[in-house]
Parts: sequence; structure tokens; C-alpha cells
Amino acid sequence: MALHLLKMCVGVDSVAMLRERQAARLARLRAAGESAAPRHLTRHMPRRADEIAGGGSLYWIIRGHIAARQEIVALTRLAPGDAGAPKRCAILLAREVVETELRPRRPMQGWRYLEARDAPPDRFRAPGGDAMPPAMAAELRELGLI
Repeated sequence: MALHLLKMCVGVDSVAMLRERQAARLARLRAAGESAAPRHLTRHMPRRADEIAGGGSLYWIIRGHIAARQEIVALTRLAPGDAGAPKRCAILLAREVVETELRPRRPMQGWRYLEARDAPPDRFRAPGGDAMPPAMAAELRELGLI
């Protein structure tokens, strides 16, 4: 089973806003002639990186709930930059942001490991492809229909 990371999505109110911010950041990178791949920079390289690289995802906590995830493509250590910047880790992410079932989570600093058994499932999508409203999906789940 893959190991995942859990991270607060500070200043973001919804999954749609996360998608918008990432798209804007990628557009700025493309305009600057840099590689336009979604990534998240963090101070430390996860010690269990080999477990994460085998199919792990970065789960985003938005407004007190785990609400979305992005597949982790790679974890790379960045060399110290100019002006004595410390070493950092780049978490390279897939472009697709997948909504998950909402799961309450307390605020935290940095990132935490998330075992696969504790990760929320992806949000149910109707056969037409549109995401079902959370309240409706919860009711159908209670009834045992999904």
C-alpha cells in the first residue's frame, strides 16, 4: 500500500479555488519560460519518500476537511539557492486535482504522513461525470446505494 502526505491548503476556500490558483501559478511559470509542472515546496525531504513514490498522493486540507488529493509524481531535493537559501524538497504533483469525500481534520503545521487505510475515498461521480453534491452522496451512502 502506498503512503500519502497530508497538507494544509492555507488561504484556499474550496477545491475550485485550489484549481484556479494552481492554473494561475502554472501560467506564470510558462510565461517566465520555466517548467510548468505543479509542485509544492517544503523544507524537509520525507524520510519515507520511497513509500510515497510508489503511488502516494498529497491530500489537501481545505477549511477543516480533507477535500482533495493530487498524485505525487516525484520527490526531488533542490540544491541550496543563491543568498544561502537552505536545501528544500519539491513535491512534484499530477495536474489533476481529485475531490475526495470530506473528512474533518484539525489544523497542523507542515505535512503529515497519511496511511492508505486512513485516506478518504475519492468523491463519487455520477455516470455522466459530474460530481454528486456531498449531502446527496452522504444520504445515498447511508442507504447503502453507493
